[in-house]
Amino acid sequence: MRELMLALADFEHKLLQTHDVSLNEAMVLCAVGYQRVTASHISECTGLRPSNASKVIGALEQRGLIDRQMGEQDKRQVYLSLTKSGQDYLQKLKDYEFNIPDLLKPLF
Repeated sequence: MRELMLALADFEHKLLQTHDVSLNEAMVLCAVGYQRVTASHISECTGLRPSNASKVIGALEQRGLIDRQMGEQDKRQVYLSLTKSGQDYLQKLKDYEFNIPDLLKPLF
């Protein structure tokens, strides 16, 4: 278990150094992708608790990578999508050749 946590910490450290995003932020960007989704979709895809997902979404919104839109028919519903900058950022993440720790390779 300790080795797994160290491998994840190392992976996140490299992610922060190369792309200035945390692992949770990268997961949220990937979960949104090129579609329009709800916060509950993000929680389901990432495994983040709704309160934590909300914090990550807020941080990405402040950076101009995610945009919120009100539902057209149901104004209580909020939809999230990537801004143009967010799409560019996601593409950089997808194109980057990550050096994944050996312990994590089976998961990718």
